[in-house]
Amino acid sequence: MLLPSKKDLKTALEVFAVFQWALSIFLFITGVIFVNLYLLVFTSYWPVTVLTLIWLAFDWKTPERGGRRFTCVRRWCLWKQYCDYFPLKLLKTHDISPSHNYILVCHPHGVMSHSWFGNFATEASGFSKIFPGLTPYVLTVGAFFWVPFFRDYVMSTGICSVSQSSIDYLLTQKGTGKLLIVVVGGLPEITYSLPGSTTLYLKSRTGFVRKALQHGVALIPAYVFGETELYNQYIFPPGGLVNRFQKLFRSLTHIYPCAFYGRGFTEKSWGLLPYARPVTTIVGEPLPVPKIEKPSQEVVDKYHALYIEALHKLFDQHKTKFGFSHTQELVIV
Repeated sequence: MLLPSKKDLKTALEVFAVFQWALSIFLFITGVIFVNLYLLVFTSYWPVTVLTLIWLAFDWKTPERGGRRFTCVRRWCLWKQYCDYFPLKLLKTHDISPSHNYILVCHPHGVMSHSWFGNFATEASGFSKIFPGLTPYVLTVGAFFWVPFFRDYVMSTGICSVSQSSIDYLLTQKGTGKLLIVVVGGLPEITYSLPGSTTLYLKSRTGFVRKALQHGVALIPAYVFGETELYNQYIFPPGGLVNRFQKLFRSLTHIYPCAFYGRGFTEKSWGLLPYARPVTTIVGEPLPVPKIEKPSQEVVDKYHALYIEALHKLFDQHKTKFGFSHTQELVIV
């Protein structure tokens, strides 16, 4: 009987690391919901569900109050396997002083934002060594914190709510060195997450600029080369039933549903695992922003334009290193 080689074992660990995070969002949430419904309806252990809901109500505001991170979870060796799977890399172009607070904006969103999680919610790519003195707060939609136990798992890595009250809380507490990481393209940007694409859903996204102005914190652009290469999407024929449904759904929710796929447990099969392709996050130079408690729309638009200009500059400086031509441009919609 042949024993698996060290290379086979490492590959298996890498696949497991990515699989457990990518699908925990679906499996963990549905599992917790169904288990609690079963306890409540079909067994005499309904007090467990009641106590869980009481704790959820009591702890409801925690994701908007800095979360509940555990350094030991961020340093799990499992995350090293996660980053090695692609691999993920985190690079900086400028030193960032821990004597200030910042909002770091990641582009593009991608289908699952693997770089956003691996680089900033774990220490696997060396965040603390690359940015000494800074504490990352990875911000995401509040729905991630509605499910008991799963919300604790998410918060343990340093992930918090992206709500306005959460951002205000983080930027008004004593102390500096806070780095708030947001992916402003959100779910609508998944539509543009096609291999080779450089299209960002950013033109109407000005909320992060307004928050930066209200608190006087610098904006830092970051572009992730390779994030859109991790999944393919099936494009339905124009005018067909599915295509019409997509357009209707988008008009109602501003989210464009898509059929994406990656690889399966073997490289030649289809599945929900991302393709193992290099992904590199380039963090740019901080853009200073004045403190204006009630900025006008004109001022917001001015700094939004300056931010987009800085993002274009960052992309143009590094695009040829990652397979893009000199003529390839960043498209903002």
